[in-house]
Amino acid sequence: MAKWLDLIRWPNDQYLMNRIDLHTHSNCSDGSLSPRELVQLAKKRDLRAIALTDHDTVAGVAEAVAAGKELGVEVVTGVEISAQYPPGTMHILGYCFSPSQPEFLKALKKLQEVRAARNPKIIERLQALGLEITTDEVLNLSSGQVGRPHIAKALVNRGYVSSIDEAFSRYLQKGAVAYVEKFRFSPREAIALIRGAGGLAVLAHPFTLGITEPRELTLLVKELQEMGLAGLEVFYPDHTEETVVLYKDIAKKLGLVCTGGSDFHGNLRDHSYLGNGILGQNLDYGLLQNIRERLQERENRQAQS
Repeated sequence: MAKWLDLIRWPNDQYLMNRIDLHTHSNCSDGSLSPRELVQLAKKRDLRAIALTDHDTVAGVAEAVAAGKELGVEVVTGVEISAQYPPGTMHILGYCFSPSQPEFLKALKKLQEVRAARNPKIIERLQALGLEITTDEVLNLSSGQVGRPHIAKALVNRGYVSSIDEAFSRYLQKGAVAYVEKFRFSPREAIALIRGAGGLAVLAHPFTLGITEPRELTLLVKELQEMGLAGLEVFYPDHTEETVVLYKDIAKKLGLVCTGGSDFHGNLRDHSYLGNGILGQNLDYGLLQNIRERLQERENRQAQS
């Protein structure tokens, strides 16, 4: 892995010490780098801070935080939780929470068990379609919890598809032939879990909701805000200039903090890169400061009540 890291070079003008990335994944969920390797890469790319936001787990947080202290990279506790939203896909990001809060860990364990139970069902559907992949080969592709990206990688390795994205579009994404639904917490429950652990809840990549009408999206975000949502992921690789402007406007109108990140997965997903600027704009440390200020404001209100 060290040789791979040594091959990465960015132009000198990209090395800005205030750059951050608030949406990353390690091999504790569906990324390809260990938490430590992720922090090493962040150091190599001269990032000041990253948030580790693995799906439904905080198993990698301790390792990442320890590596960050050693290497001089600030590591923020994070998580990404899927929430019920039948019209589309809703993910809630959590930041700056206690990763050892018992009720929070209990809820994440339930999600992990559901995910593990779904994987064999997806593989069975693929086998019924004549795609000869096995549970063992999928398990061998992960050192943490197994999910659809690992199944997608197995399909690529077998030559059934040419890319992870093709595997999802043809077989694994919502509505595709091998997709299997799973239990998810409601948006209210997901937000409450994050808040209960002391964290800030943020709506990830709003375009995946499938809402194209600005007024409808604003109303939904406002409803989520009333449940405790405090932020909106405005900066994201798949967001266009128009959607960034729209999400900024919604956040400003509702008084939500803006966040952003690359959704880095490493070589399991080849469309995102750690610390990359979004639409030519680097993500500044001020975004993380805004999260902490909002949390401090909440603590102050709670102390006064």
